Amino acid sequence: MAPDTNTIDAFVKLGKYLTEFCQDCSQKSPKTDPGLKEVVARAGHHNGWFTEENILFSMEQWGNILSRPHINDWLSQYSFKSGENTKKVGVVMAGNIPLVGFHDFLCVLLSGNSVLIKQSSNDKVLLPFLSDYLMEQEPSLADKIQFVDEKLENFDAVIATGSNNTSRYFEYYFGKKPNIIRKNRNSVAVLTGDETEEELEALGEDIFRYYGLGCRNVSKIFVPKGYNFDRLFQALYTYKDIIHQHKYANNYDYNKAVYLMSEFKILDNGFLILKEDQSLSSPISALFYSFYDDEASLELDLRRMEKQIQCVVSKKEGDINFGQTQKPSLSDYADGIDTMEFLSGL
Repeated sequence: MAPDTNTIDAFVKLGKYLTEFCQDCSQKSPKTDPGLKEVVARAGHHNGWFTEENILFSMEQWGNILSRPHINDWLSQYSFKSGENTKKVGVVMAGNIPLVGFHDFLCVLLSGNSVLIKQSSNDKVLLPFLSDYLMEQEPSLADKIQFVDEKLENFDAVIATGSNNTSRYFEYYFGKKPNIIRKNRNSVAVLTGDETEEELEALGEDIFRYYGLGCRNVSKIFVPKGYNFDRLFQALYTYKDIIHQHKYANNYDYNKAVYLMSEFKILDNGFLILKEDQSLSSPISALFYSFYDDEASLELDLRRMEKQIQCVVSKKEGDINFGQTQKPSLSDYADGIDTMEFLSGL
């Protein structure tokens, strides 16, 4: 079923609404929508990681890309089946960062299908409010959007995002239906030592935005042997106030104590712990690093780890620029799986 122009119009209006709201908040304007402002506050009370700054950042990104040119350019890449055979697509959402499941929600509705949403308990406040706004703009969406608290039932296909552990449950429960099942992924950065201070400071955005909780957050860096970490720490110092967030500070204190008691060698600047570790997944407040001998062998290693990596940040052409991991476009799909192609083929 082809995308409905009224549905596209509703999402464009939502994009404008979010942009204006974020602008009003930044200017402390009295025009700031009190309903959405209350929802932002409630989401923060519900989940201590969802600070107002991070919620507004997420909303601002969606406001930027929910424009008619962006949506039309994105949809023009796909061929949609003709007819009125709407499918019901179950979406099991993660809750690690604000509105993390919104892209799946958008894809299902713009593909002409209806969505059955199972939210994470960590992110249950924002999307229902935005859904209500969409239904006000386009009442026909009321028949296409459904939230469920219990297990998903009566669906034709499913998109489920979780951990490596929950993916086994998802595969057992959803395996007989057309599906996209996502597992744990992490993002990495490759440094050469030639980065400017501005690039290293921008890397801090990739590390610290959402407190490092997103799969697009850089949790591991690869550096050449003999790398000077002083330059990195100096550039990242601008993010020092993150330690004043009590949940982050608790993680920092705990992880530092564990590493020190275990006599691991660490580098520490008072708000970020650097530890040499082969793993790609570092805990909150820590950044893992590994040394590499040459870029060619590192490239082979990264290819071998491809299914564990969400984003690669570097100066290399084709990789993501420093500071841009949390600003994906509509065609930047999680795990590299084209969600819209999957949905348009149902």
